[in-house]
Amino acid sequence: MSRSSDPFFRTFHALRIKGFAKADTIAEVADLPQPLVDDHLTELERRGWAVFREARQLWQLTASGCDEHLVSLGQDVGGAALRSELADRYRQFLAINESLRSLCAEWQLRDGVANDHTDGAYDAAVVQRLVQLDEAAAPVVTAMGDVLARLAPYGPRLARTCQRVVEGERNMFTGVMCGSYHDVWMELHEDLILTQGIDRAVEGSI
Repeated sequence: MSRSSDPFFRTFHALRIKGFAKADTIAEVADLPQPLVDDHLTELERRGWAVFREARQLWQLTASGCDEHLVSLGQDVGGAALRSELADRYRQFLAINESLRSLCAEWQLRDGVANDHTDGAYDAAVVQRLVQLDEAAAPVVTAMGDVLARLAPYGPRLARTCQRVVEGERNMFTGVMCGSYHDVWMELHEDLILTQGIDRAVEGSI
């Protein structure tokens, strides 16, 4: 049976994943209604675990919030058994991750220079490979969600973003801080690293 996470922790964890973010972005990552997330963020602030940067409308964890998150994460995961269950799926994820890195490079560069996206046939071929990659990733993410329920929403989010790329929204491929496919994938990767207690430097994923 898939392990469920407390909604308050999901907001807490989403903010840890993003580092700093607006409330609506946190709600999307947490897969929770924004009014509920707003309440959670207010409580995080009351406890001294998060601060609100009003000038940019951004939330961020405090140093004590990061420490408390580690404690809460341990309670959410519940021990080594769950991490062990994720391990094989994570190896599959990393193989796909390498393919995505190469694909993003193809989208951004062509013959060593910036892709100006004037060659429709070239872009269409890269987009088609993204569709194939997303189809390959979907069962892996689903299997992760079968272990830990809070991972399941990444699959539909990736699929929706992939479809936006197919429909012509070029920035939804590799755009930064706009909810692009690359953004969502990086959120999933960070979630998996945090959940499994992986050292990025040891893994070589910095």
